[in-house]
Amino acid sequence: MMHKLQINANRFRYLTMSAAIMVFLVIVLGGIVRVTGSGGACPDWPTCFGQWTPPSGDNAIIDYLHRFTTLLVIPLILSAALLAYWRFRSERRFTWPLSAALGLLGIQIALGAGYVTPQVGLERPWVTAIHLGFSLLILAAVLFVTVLAFFLYRSSGLASAIRLRFQTPFARLSILTLALIFILLISGTVVAGSQSLSACTNWPLCSGTIIPQDSATWINVIHHLIVALASILVLALFVQAWRTQRTQTPVLVATTATAVLFFAQALMGSKLVGNFPVYLLALHQATAVSVWAAMVVQLTSVGMAARSVEDERLEAADFANRTGMARDFLMLTKPIVVALLLVTTFAGMVIGARSWPSFSIAFWTLLGGFMAAGGSGAINQYIDRYDDLKMQRTQKRPIPAGRLTSGEGLAFGVGIALASFYLMVAFVNLLAALLSLAGIIYYVLLYSIFLKKTTVQNIVIGGGAGAIPPLVGWAAATGHLNIPSLFLFAVVFMWTPPHFWALSIVRRKDYARAGVPMMPVIRGEKETRWQIFIYTVELVALTLFLPLFGLGGSVYLIGAAVLGGWLLLAAWKVWRQGGNKVAWKMYRYSSMYLAFLFFVLMIDRLL
Repeated sequence: MMHKLQINANRFRYLTMSAAIMVFLVIVLGGIVRVTGSGGACPDWPTCFGQWTPPSGDNAIIDYLHRFTTLLVIPLILSAALLAYWRFRSERRFTWPLSAALGLLGIQIALGAGYVTPQVGLERPWVTAIHLGFSLLILAAVLFVTVLAFFLYRSSGLASAIRLRFQTPFARLSILTLALIFILLISGTVVAGSQSLSACTNWPLCSGTIIPQDSATWINVIHHLIVALASILVLALFVQAWRTQRTQTPVLVATTATAVLFFAQALMGSKLVGNFPVYLLALHQATAVSVWAAMVVQLTSVGMAARSVEDERLEAADFANRTGMARDFLMLTKPIVVALLLVTTFAGMVIGARSWPSFSIAFWTLLGGFMAAGGSGAINQYIDRYDDLKMQRTQKRPIPAGRLTSGEGLAFGVGIALASFYLMVAFVNLLAALLSLAGIIYYVLLYSIFLKKTTVQNIVIGGGAGAIPPLVGWAAATGHLNIPSLFLFAVVFMWTPPHFWALSIVRRKDYARAGVPMMPVIRGEKETRWQIFIYTVELVALTLFLPLFGLGGSVYLIGAAVLGGWLLLAAWKVWRQGGNKVAWKMYRYSSMYLAFLFFVLMIDRLL
């Protein structure tokens, strides 16, 4: 019986999560439709010019995608509601919100089909605001159920084990912040729909006047006041979360994500001037909805935590007595590893542009790269926190040593990783930002979660994450990628296995205790030493062939040959002699080899 209940719970979780994702996409696409004026580009519904296939023309495509996602939302929410009534009928926290979502969805479809058009949006912007408000409430209802579904039926199997309570000042602040964010999003829609943006060109005053002179200016002033108040509340919520919620991982992570997204939304809004690109508009819309979604998850988590005033008071007192937090947060970023990644990032800029990058591009690229890599490292330490306790090399890390809580580690990693993406978009370019984001996803999801504990090839496949930084640098400096840039990726990709296999020989007992299937643990030290040598030969051969593909000249070729000979000698000793001493030297030498190789190639490109 319990097994069947668990299966139904899993199905329900992923069904509601899919519905939440689709509602999110509908709202984002609806915002793009509204701002671009592409609504009505397809005159019929639900088809577009009588066809189900995507139409031609940008506006028609946007309108088509919005309609298509809307059609997907209907069966997803309906299926979730039916499953809730069928399998979890007694759990009203499932059935009531989903019933409300279905009712609101019906109203939404009627509004969208008959009233929310570009012309109506200009004449009666409040209609569009109501339409958005219902959409946000639908998303909130589905997300609320999704969060509950992922926390219920984990251990005891009883949904009644969790009671939603909002008894503390922090809980009340969370409710107030959620309400104000809702009002902020609605007021922003009214401002955009009423075409009153031009009536207020200054901040916080409008055209230098204290008292507005017309309705358009009043709309803007009120919106500015809501923005200011919401900013204060979000900042206060963030500070209080780090003081009183450090042991509540979902609450702290969701609050941190809300704060980062909220101020990133403001940053993206500041870029929407002149002929802004469509991707910036889409990101602006997606970030606004993400703020709402993160805040809904935060408030639901606060309710499930059901903390008392005394709980938060004791945690705040403990926070005030802590020391060394800055150093611990720095250690979460794995600064030595990040330093090597930044070397390859900067070299990628110079190699790609064949010149020194501007100070601005270099600063923001390296800062964003540090935050992306550091955030990934912090999330990785959260994922590995139990394994780190079993390994002598990692026992003194901040989380397993107890100097930071799991929630602090994850919230810090998520926060700076999110911020890195928006900084790169705003101050570098979209391609560099997307590559950086790909590196985060690659390292956290593909390597840390899926590969590290499941295959002996974890380092071989996972090495792609560390090979992305030079591409980020190249894209930052040039705005594009080409075939030569991919060879920089290949060099780091081939360098990674022998580098980390050398370390795994030294720490093979640690990896065995932690259950990590590194090659020395699974295939033995002898096979690992041979693989280190083979991969080193292939790496050095690849570096010597780079000039054939337009990377490097005679200076680089000489340098690469000398450095390659040095590394080959170290790998030969690992293969022939064995032992921890030569493996440790190989590990250290390979780090210096990569840095020197990129330095030589960089100098060659500047000559």
